[in-house]
Parts: sequence; C-alpha cells; structure tokens
Amino acid sequence: MGCGTSVTTDNKGRRLTTDEMAKNTPSPALAMKAAILIQRWYRRYIARLEMRQRYTWNIFQSIEYAGEQDQLQLSSFFSFMLDNFTQPNGNGPDLISHLLDPVVDPWSDRERQTMYEQITVPESYSGPHLSFPLTVSHTNALLSAFKEQQPLHSRYMLQLLQQTKKLLKQMPNVIQLSTPYAKEITICGDLHGRLDDLLLIFYKNGLPSAETPYVFNGDFVDRGKKSVEIIILLFAYLLLYPDHMTLNRGNHEDHIMNLRYGFTKEVMQKYKTHGRDILLLLQDVFSLLPIATVIDNKVLIVHGGISDMTDLDFLNSIERHKVKSALRLPRKSLNHPEGQPESPRCRSRGQPESLRCRSRGQPESPRCRSRGQPESPRCRSRGQQESPQCRSRGQDHGNTPKKRRHLTRQGSSSSSSSSSLCSPRGSSRRCLSPSMLSPTNNLQVPFLDSFTALPVRQPPREELEWKQVVDLLWSDPKSQPGCSPNTFRGGGSYFGPDVTRRLLERHGMTLLIRSHECKQEGYELCHDGQVITIFSASNYYEEGSNRGAYIKLGRELVPRFFQYQVSRNTRKLTLTQRVNVAEGSAVRAVQEKLFAHRSELMAAFQQYDTSNSGCISVSEWALVVESVLSLDLPWRTLRPRLARLAPDGSIDYQSCFEDMGPGQPIPQVTPNLAETLYRYRTDLEIIFNIMDKDHSGQISIEEFRQTWRLFSAHLGVEVDDRAIDELAKSIDFNKDGSIDFNEFLEAFRVVHKLDVKDQQQG
Repeated sequence: MGCGTSVTTDNKGRRLTTDEMAKNTPSPALAMKAAILIQRWYRRYIARLEMRQRYTWNIFQSIEYAGEQDQLQLSSFFSFMLDNFTQPNGNGPDLISHLLDPVVDPWSDRERQTMYEQITVPESYSGPHLSFPLTVSHTNALLSAFKEQQPLHSRYMLQLLQQTKKLLKQMPNVIQLSTPYAKEITICGDLHGRLDDLLLIFYKNGLPSAETPYVFNGDFVDRGKKSVEIIILLFAYLLLYPDHMTLNRGNHEDHIMNLRYGFTKEVMQKYKTHGRDILLLLQDVFSLLPIATVIDNKVLIVHGGISDMTDLDFLNSIERHKVKSALRLPRKSLNHPEGQPESPRCRSRGQPESLRCRSRGQPESPRCRSRGQPESPRCRSRGQQESPQCRSRGQDHGNTPKKRRHLTRQGSSSSSSSSSLCSPRGSSRRCLSPSMLSPTNNLQVPFLDSFTALPVRQPPREELEWKQVVDLLWSDPKSQPGCSPNTFRGGGSYFGPDVTRRLLERHGMTLLIRSHECKQEGYELCHDGQVITIFSASNYYEEGSNRGAYIKLGRELVPRFFQYQVSRNTRKLTLTQRVNVAEGSAVRAVQEKLFAHRSELMAAFQQYDTSNSGCISVSEWALVVESVLSLDLPWRTLRPRLARLAPDGSIDYQSCFEDMGPGQPIPQVTPNLAETLYRYRTDLEIIFNIMDKDHSGQISIEEFRQTWRLFSAHLGVEVDDRAIDELAKSIDFNKDGSIDFNEFLEAFRVVHKLDVKDQQQG
C-alpha cells in the first residue's frame, strides 16, 4: 500500500477507504456526550438502589427494635402470670416459675452438680464423647460432629455446662487482657445462632489457641437455628484455653429474652428429656459471664455501650450473678419503698393493681387506685397539693407529645415521660417513681433514669448494680451529645460522643468496642473513631442484607477489620436481585404490621375521611400510619409498595390490607379478637410452648381458656368468657378436647395473597 492510505472492510465485505471511515466515525464531542449520559444514568441507577437499601435497612431495624419493646411487655406478662396462673391440677407452670423467679443461688447450688452422672449414654449414640479436662481432640470432634449435623448428648451437655459454670465463678466481672508480642487478639460481635459464621471465622482466622486468642462480645444465641452448637463450641474452647478465650455477656444471654427469640424453644426441641435442666443451668451460666473486657488498659469491650453513670471501678465490685435477667430487678429490690415487703399477691407485674385486687375480691387500696393516672390529678384527687418534687420535673402530663404517648402505651417510654406516684406518708409526702413501687410495672424495668431523676432515696445496692449491667448490655451510641433513655429500643441509654470521651479519659483509655447493632458492612466507627461497632452475623435480616466482620488488635492497638458473608446463593445474584429480595422481605414485614393494627388504622383513617370517600391525602395517610405503628419509616417513599392511589391523587386507604389475609378462616366471635391474636401470635406461641410440657403439640382447652383470660386481662383487651370458649371450641377441629398447636398458629398467620398466587402458578 502507498504511504498515508489504509484499507478496511465494512460489514458486507466491501473495502473502505480512509475518507469513508472518517465519515462513519462519530465526533469526539458526540462520544463524550454519550459517555456522560451513560454515566449519569448509571449514577442515578446506583443512587436508587442505595435509597432502596437504606429504607429496607430502616424497616428491618425498626421492626427488630419494636420486637424488643414487645419483649418487655411479654416479660411483664410472664411475671403477671406467675401470680395468677394455676393449672387445673393446682400446680403452677414449673418452667416459667423456675426461669422467672429463681430461688437457687448458683454459688451455693449443689443439687445439679452431679445430675449428669445419672444419665446413661446408649451404645447407639454416634455423636462426640467428652471427658474432662478437655483436649484439642475433643473440640475437633465437636467441630466435625456439628458439620455433620450430629448433636451432643444431654449427659455431656450438662457436664460441659457444669464445668463452665465452675470456671466462670472464678472469673472477675471485668477481664484484663494483654496483647501478646507479635500476636493479635481477635474480637467478634453478635453471632445469634449462626454456626456457619462462626465456622467461617475459624476457617479464615484460625481456631482458638494460645497463638490465636479470641474475645466474643455477647449475643451468641437466639434468632438463628444453631445457638446450642455455638455455645457448646464457645464453652468448650473456654475450658480448653481459659487464658486465651474470653466471652462477654450480651443482652440475649438472658433467659427471658430466650423465651421470645427462639433459644429456649431450640433447647427444648433438641433435648426433650433434659431440656428443662439444661435451661436452668444455662440461666446460671449466663448470669456468671463477665460483663466487660479491657485490653492493655486502653481498649474497653462491652456488648451494648455505656451511660453517663457507668463506673468501671464500681463494676469490678458488683455481684453479677444476681442479675439473672436485665429485664427484672434482683429479688431484694422488690421490696415496698416504705421499708415493708410488698405482698407478692399485690405486687404489680405489668398490670394495674386495682384490676388484680378487684379480681380477687379484695378491697382496692389507695395505691392501687392511683396506678395508671397522671401524677398531678392523682395527687389532687386525694385532697393534697402537688409536691415541689413533682413540679420540679417540669412535665405537663396532660400535654405529652403524641408520639411519646404512643410509646408509653406500648410500654417503651422513658421514665422522664411517665407519670410518678405521689405517695402519702404520714404528714409528709414524696413523689415516687412507678418503678420504685413495683420495678416491673408499666415496663419501666430497663430504663436506667427511672430513679436518678427523683432524688428521693438512695436505691439499694442491688438496684445500682442492676442499672450498671443494663447499661452495658442494652445501650447504643448517638451522634448528639449527652445521655438519654433508649426509648426506641426499649432499654438502656443513648450515649453521645461527650459521654464516651469523658469515660475514656477518666480511665486513661483510647477506644470503646461494642456490638449489639447490625451494620451493613459488619462494622462502623463513630464518635470521632473512639467507638467501634462490630457485628459478626452475616445475612442477619435477609439473605445478602449485611456482611459479618471481626477485628484484630495488635500491640499498637490499631484495629484491622475483616469482612465476610456466608452464602450459597448471594454470589449468584446481581446487586439488583439482592436488593429486590431484601426489599420484598422488608415490605412484607411492614404489611403484616399494618394488618395486625388494622382496626386502629381504619379508625384513624376515617377520622380524616369526613366525606366517607375511602380516600385521604398522602400526607394524612403517612401521619396516621406513623402515629399508630411508630416505626419512624419513610412512609411516602414506601407508599407505592403499600397503598394504591386514587385517580385524584389521594390514597385509597383500604388498599393497605388488600394483599393480606388470615391463614385459615376463623369465626369472628367478638369484634377484633382475631386481629388481637394476629398481633400477639408470637407471644402466644411462646406461652403455649411452655405450657405444652410433653411436647405433643397440643394443649387442653381449659389451659387455653385460662391463659387467654390472663393474657387479655394483662393487655386490657375486653373479651368475655363466652367468646373465649367459642374460640377454643372452633380451634378444636377434631373435637377431642385438645387444641392442635400447629393448626392454631396456622390459623393466626398472615398470608400474602400475591405469594399464594405465585405458588399456585408455580
């Protein structure tokens, strides 16, 4: 070819010259414009996905915290049930009474120490065998067995727990660690029964040993299906390497939390014969777990967080084993504030005493009448003036903000927004917090400001110890300065960067590591890098919803983060598909919330719908939904997934409930009874599982009647005996005098009609 010429071919094979090629090539300006358009489209696409991820995350987290508020209400009902429930044969519910009102001190208990010796291991048992002291071969056998879905025999389980309890008794409240030379300490967050995450950590980072020390920062159990296997492995490695394995207590190492979030049920299913003995022993073990760890006197590790009242020196001196549950004050703190023990029959367990006194035919006391009323009117109703202490709180109980009133109704408000009791005492009077009269009344148990706001009396030491422990297990950081009650979660405190800075400076520390909150990347830094949240359970809310992570600290105490995600399916999905899966699950959860509060929502909608058109504005719809559910979600953004627009741009509010229905039709024996059962289905499942002692899946109609009467009285739901009897008979499908528990749960399950259509088409 000659110089300066080139030849190519077009798609038809015809040779093109340079001039012809120049005519077909787009100009640089046009190419740049196309590139900018593509980039702009992609950025908008990613921004929309990120927005969907964020509100999906907000939904999951809001519903999780709402569930914890419900748990506080359920724990109050359990206490109420202790005082009222008797079985037809006259015996009480032994598991509830032992779990919630223990009388055995783990430091002096001798009865269960040799219980395992009475259990024989059959020759047919093919799982791991343990002998003590443990060796590496034992822990390897446990790992291999759990990978093959083989359980540990109840004899070895009880023996392992007994040995763990003996070791924990010797440990201080705050563990002091030193970073070994040329080695690093690995810190893991919440596992929540996800064995695959734990095994992946061991695979990536190494098994616990003198060369690979670990700190596991609480919440080993609940929610996941392998909590039993996780605690077996952690306790086994603790016994094998007590100087190189540290286990902090989390808020889910709590027998009352375990009742709701699945660990109690898991133990009873896996150990049907000795499950109760294992649970009672676990209650002791959990209460003996250390509550904090300090590395090189510079790094503080606690599960939840701190408050402005946290005192590490005081924490070293408390008797942690007395705090069986962070949801209940120790027994010695349940005395009458005037120095006389309050009768157990009149002690309020989350229920107004007036109702309980009247139900027993007893005269109603003035203090019973005062419960549940605003402070000032109650004082005035006795012909007394309001005390300066009451006025000093600066609260107008008649003008409480709307949202806070709603939280109070759900049992999750702070004491600063709750009423106080003005109690007469001779000629002088003083204002008492409801929690002082009855610590579990109105679900004020976890709120640590319940007593500090009222300088009336010095709380007993058990109460002060309990407050400190609750703060460490339940608190969360916030970006604003100061310390306030954690009303959103339902317990503990919100602590700001100034609170963190003061505590670290006071003790010469530089870093606070905590867990307790799920983070999308598995970890998060806040308070100018002084607080790190670490969370080790990947896919916590939904497949692909979040990564897990752990931290490694060396001599320089500079944290290094390692992320991972356990999944057999996520890697096959695109980003859009993962977002769609998580978003769909979150929206279904919100729809179930709407369905469970249908009556309240409809009544509120109709107040705005003065013309009975069935439609209201978008802003009115969002206001009503938030006021009823109090989930703090972007309702306008979620509206297209939850409700249909009318032609004029308003919302057809009845469309919120179109895509949901009951699992099975049941007779509407009384208005809104079915809806109440939908709403408290999880609570009823827990209660019935406890009552079903032989695990037959059936309970007697009489037990159902008695339990539901108590439950409805506790919640203030007006249901007469006739309606309860008709409901019990309707659920007894085969008319044998017993209620099939699985059919009961199926009847009160929310079904998404679109899912049913998809299954039918499939």
